[in-house]
Amino acid sequence: MSLEDFRHKSRHIPFAREGIPYVGAAAFVTVITALLGQPILTWPLMILTLFIGHFFRDPERVVPTGERDVVAPADGRIVAIERVQGSRFVEGPVTKISIFLSIFDVHVNRIPYSGVVHNTYYQKGRYLAANLARASSENEQAWLWIKTDTEQDIVVTQVAGLIARRIVCWPTLGDRVARGERYGMIRFGSRTDLYVPVDSEVMVSRGDRVCGGETVLCRLK
Repeated sequence: MSLEDFRHKSRHIPFAREGIPYVGAAAFVTVITALLGQPILTWPLMILTLFIGHFFRDPERVVPTGERDVVAPADGRIVAIERVQGSRFVEGPVTKISIFLSIFDVHVNRIPYSGVVHNTYYQKGRYLAANLARASSENEQAWLWIKTDTEQDIVVTQVAGLIARRIVCWPTLGDRVARGERYGMIRFGSRTDLYVPVDSEVMVSRGDRVCGGETVLCRLK
């Protein structure tokens, strides 16, 4: 792993540094309208600035210590748990767990399980509403393939949504990653899909709310 690994980019607690230009621009315009004596514009812009700051929040999380625990890669709501015939990097049946992130959820993504990044892939695509099943195959997305120390395959996919227009994924091929650590984010409403071995013990149900890096989604066999 090079000295300029992805962890240098993730040191932005408790605020994601990708949000600095957005908050800065909104705050600048708010100050200008205030100086010009335009309260009708200033108050909505102030609320917008606060909302953007809230969106890019990056809270600490308590990562489970169970040896086989696979944690949620994102905050949000479970919209699907299904058995599918493989993923981009893995042949054969796997269990897919999908999380929908609204604009009110934390959008910093976290590593679901420790291991080594075996491959990555970026796919251009559409910007369908992220809660639609088609979004997993048609939307813009970034794939991260993690090989665990026991040679099990875990794949996590960041999927852009209706509003999201940029996916950030820091790790590269060969990086060793640790469960619960930050590895990127998706700007605004989006979706995250997790692919785990089909014999994993799923610990959540459709409709459950989960916290990235903290909620246990499943346990490996």
